[in-house]
Amino acid sequence: MKNRFRLWVQISLILVYLVITAGSIVRMTGSGMGCPDWPKCFGYIIPPTERSQLDWNPHREYKKGQIIIQNNRLLVANSSFTSLSEFSENNWLIYTKHDYAEFNVYQTYTEYINRLLGALAGLATLILFILSLGFYKSKKSLTFFSFLIVLLMGFQGWLGKVVVDSNLLPTKVSLHMVAALIIVFFLMTLYSLTWQRHSMISNIKNPWINRLLLLGFGLLIVQIGFGLQVRQIIDLQINQGLVMSDISLKQNTPTSYYQHARLGVALLILHSVLFIQFLKSKQLPRLFIFIFLLILLEVIIGLVLYHFNFPFATQPLHLLLASILLGLYFLVILDKSFWKFGFKFQT
Repeated sequence: MKNRFRLWVQISLILVYLVITAGSIVRMTGSGMGCPDWPKCFGYIIPPTERSQLDWNPHREYKKGQIIIQNNRLLVANSSFTSLSEFSENNWLIYTKHDYAEFNVYQTYTEYINRLLGALAGLATLILFILSLGFYKSKKSLTFFSFLIVLLMGFQGWLGKVVVDSNLLPTKVSLHMVAALIIVFFLMTLYSLTWQRHSMISNIKNPWINRLLLLGFGLLIVQIGFGLQVRQIIDLQINQGLVMSDISLKQNTPTSYYQHARLGVALLILHSVLFIQFLKSKQLPRLFIFIFLLILLEVIIGLVLYHFNFPFATQPLHLLLASILLGLYFLVILDKSFWKFGFKFQT
């Protein structure tokens, strides 16, 4: 039973990371409004593949909630009906949540896949919660955190609707991302609670290592915060019709980028010091090596993004690696050997 629960924790983590990646690809390709409504797409469970499917046609059966594009407007069927030989405004309501009335099959299906992955992640976390009920008497913490994750996934679904209704307002997109990272934190908490090894940072006797790790985690959170501000600036340019290859931060470089970049270099220096400390302690955990390599790779990708105007797929990769890095770092902080005082996670 415990092995099955741990498996579903891992499946949920993978799916959430896939959703984060898909969301970044959606933003990179400007596909966020590929489905202008929510949770369906143009009122369909499976979206249309051709623009002509969104035109009004005589003697066609329409279901309530289906959307057509008429005179550069989104119109929603107010009931199920079969159209007559002439168009009647009485059968339609103007979609008022936004005025985006375009169809691009590639953008539509990019956003649709993003939503499907979100639904799969939600289903996986629901299964996780159901499995956690078997531990309620022996280990209530598993049920508690699993329930919080289900609630957060529901909040994420609602927030996805808010993002679409706002026509991708950058601040709401960033909030959507922050909520996804919080879900990662709770899933990592479950992973820590079910991890059989006694320690991932085993038998560390140098107190400075723990202090530097805690400082690194704090710097990483702040650095990602500045990164989200940079992403908002990029999102505004995408909303103005630019594609990723046209975006450059070299002209009028935002202050948030400088802070983000400086903290990235500071993290690399800090973890170089930690690397030396681990070597002096004659211990170099594989997890720390992976974290160090991720930080190094993130700095390199950040430089590529800045100097080469966002090459294809580099921004989603940058975001994915940052979210994996943050999740793994949080797993280190949760390790019971990390804390000598205060709250301890019992395994």
